[in-house]
Amino acid sequence: MAYAAVDYSSLLGMPGFSDGLLKNHFTLYRGYVANTNKLLERISAAAPAEGAPSPEFSELKRRLGWEFNGMRLHELYFENLGGGGSPEKAAGLGKAIAADFGSLEAWQKEFKAIGMMRGIGWVVLYKDPRSGRLINFWVNEHDVSHPAGCTPVVVMDVFEHAYMPDYGLKRADYIEAFFKNLNWEAANSRA
Repeated sequence: MAYAAVDYSSLLGMPGFSDGLLKNHFTLYRGYVANTNKLLERISAAAPAEGAPSPEFSELKRRLGWEFNGMRLHELYFENLGGGGSPEKAAGLGKAIAADFGSLEAWQKEFKAIGMMRGIGWVVLYKDPRSGRLINFWVNEHDVSHPAGCTPVVVMDVFEHAYMPDYGLKRADYIEAFFKNLNWEAANSRA
């Protein structure tokens, strides 16, 4: 079964994000979906019957993590946008954040600070299902740095393509726009 790209065009017109930026971002996302499907087909064809896998099979499997996580992280990112940034719409998540970080403001301060770190990647609020604890993580590349078994709750893309067309080097302004458009209901449903 092939993966299908989700249509996120309902985000067009969102304050703080130009339609051009969003359309380019959607195109990038569709590329991750297409590449995930291509890799899965090639992996199936190259799968070893017995013995050690071929170098081609091994490299295809390694590449799958990049493409699949690129697809999935973008879906989570787009799904937690377009909500107007009102944390009152997610009282359960707001209470959990306050319990783990001291306050919603303290969590946002840390999340934003991580988003301002030099480098490319993602900022993700994860929930550890074993402890129930919420933890902010920096995810450097799509296929590394994910805490095993944890659930992504809030996902922010801080690769250059997510903000430079609109904000240039003003990443902090992009992060403010992200929070103004955070869909707290979507995040709450993941927590």
